[in-house]
Amino acid sequence: MSDRFQSYVSGLESPATDLLEIFPSDDSDLPHAVRALSVAQSGSVRVETVGGSVASVFVAAGAVMPVRVRRVFATGTDALGITGLI
Repeated sequence: MSDRFQSYVSGLESPATDLLEIFPSDDSDLPHAVRALSVAQSGSVRVETVGGSVASVFVAAGAVMPVRVRRVFATGTDALGITGLI
């Protein structure tokens, strides 16, 4: 496979280059901060952002929520199939 963009630096406006399956946890941060969230089933996702804010956001199935997240809490999260875009 050839990647014509391999020599370019990815910015926040660039498409994600990796995905992270997220398992919500009240005790642990994600192994990597993500640049956005997507869910398979709509619902609320309680997050802590890289800036330290904690809030619940509604994410519609198939939509991308562009928020940089360090933790997805189990408590307060009812969306399913959460994926982080890196």
